[in-house]
Amino acid sequence: MPEQDTAVDAAIEGELKLLDPEVRSSPERVDALLHPEFFEFGASGRVWDRAAIIDALTEEGDAGAPAATVSAMKAVEIAPGTVHLTFDTDHNGRRAHRSSLWRRTDRGWRLYFHQGTLFPPDGD
Repeated sequence: MPEQDTAVDAAIEGELKLLDPEVRSSPERVDALLHPEFFEFGASGRVWDRAAIIDALTEEGDAGAPAATVSAMKAVEIAPGTVHLTFDTDHNGRRAHRSSLWRRTDRGWRLYFHQGTLFPPDGD
């Protein structure tokens, strides 16, 4: 398998894990997927740092809850060791365009940056 495909596959796998309610309910599992310098521009407009997002995800976490529906996922390795993902999510009618940057580290692929932008249920 070409190295780019491996990088893209690893980033997609990590992103899907972060969307899994079972993973989101575990601080240790979320911690393992986030880069030490992680930050996020949330769909709410809030800027999240690593510690705050781990707390928020695990506080809301319900391992039995349904996962968000993911669509239109696209991925490209934009530089060696860096993958950019874009995709849409729908979680109980709350829809968002999403963008993530994944970086390869000595501990594997980890999410470095994420941004979500809400969009109306009837539009793109």
